[in-house]
Amino acid sequence: MSTEAAPMADSGVPPASSQASDVAEEEIPTNLPSDVGMDYVPLATMLATGQLAEADQFTRDALIVIAGSKEKGRDFVYFTEVKNMPATDLATMERLWNKFSKGKFGYSVQKKKWKQSKGDFEAFCSKIGWTTKDGDVERKKRWFGASEFIYDVKKAPEGHLPLTSALRGTSLLKQMLNHPVWDNDDWKKEP
Repeated sequence: MSTEAAPMADSGVPPASSQASDVAEEEIPTNLPSDVGMDYVPLATMLATGQLAEADQFTRDALIVIAGSKEKGRDFVYFTEVKNMPATDLATMERLWNKFSKGKFGYSVQKKKWKQSKGDFEAFCSKIGWTTKDGDVERKKRWFGASEFIYDVKKAPEGHLPLTSALRGTSLLKQMLNHPVWDNDDWKKEP
């Protein structure tokens, strides 16, 4: 199997919990549309209370559901399924990430950073803080064991969250960032 056709990584997960991060003090919205019946109130609550690791995991789990992977008995998303993810659901999650991070986190932010990096994955990872230095060697941050990612709105670089595994290739991330929902700003419109 080529690295481009591989599913989202099934190895390693971020921490199960995080310390509450300072987030934008906003009212938790309750009109959170979904084309597949997904309940996004837990995500809104996690983001509103600064539980960013939990919100990050919820987002990955939601992608599995809205892609239809869960129905097929899989706990990962194939990059080929991204184009069929409902724009309504992606927009709902994006509005929440944007709202509670004051525009610092979300796929639309990552898409902007991807464009600034001219599609260079290494430059993109460096720009959004997915790399670290071990002496003189730059490497990707560890996702498994003790996560090295930053679950803090004030400390994390712009675009740092949500995480999308590229352990088995970058196709999933590329497809997420190229989903038609990000082609214009309609996703920003509150329902």
